[in-house]
Amino acid sequence: MSRPPVARAKVLRAFVEILLSEGESATTMEAVAARAGVTKGGLLYHFGSRDALVQGLLERLDELGEADVAAMRSAPEGPVDYYLRTSDVTSSVEFNELFIAASRLTKEAGLQARARLRALETRWLELLTEAIGDDARARLVLLLGDGLYLQGMIADTPGQPAGSGQLDLVLPLVEQLLATEGT
Repeated sequence: MSRPPVARAKVLRAFVEILLSEGESATTMEAVAARAGVTKGGLLYHFGSRDALVQGLLERLDELGEADVAAMRSAPEGPVDYYLRTSDVTSSVEFNELFIAASRLTKEAGLQARARLRALETRWLELLTEAIGDDARARLVLLLGDGLYLQGMIADTPGQPAGSGQLDLVLPLVEQLLATEGT
């Protein structure tokens, strides 16, 4: 009998919610089961250990990261525009939450998470470099995306996308930077 994907997703979602709201030390199996509304046995059916929960989080992050890379590669407006337009906290709530939750892991789980996050950043950088043709400029675009993300996180209006003025300012500057030869 296969595991019901809805219940598994519910348990994983509970794990992420606790990581985000209370921190890693609060992510006990009991707390995750209670938040997910399942018995501890039900939780163990889907994730046999806390390490399995971490692996589930990282696998889902990888899935969404791969989907984002594919969307970036095929975006009609191009990888640069796509990357900057999706560099805010509202572009994909689940992806954003998994990204932050993974970054909050510590010890061995944290090392695994950071390796996954660096690998994803490398994929973004490769696409940007391919589109721009210059590693240094691609890195600048990557850093601009990070800045837009941070601005979205500290915005006065939570959930307000980075595009609320910031993106309109950044895109013409990026176009100008990319058009300038030999700088």
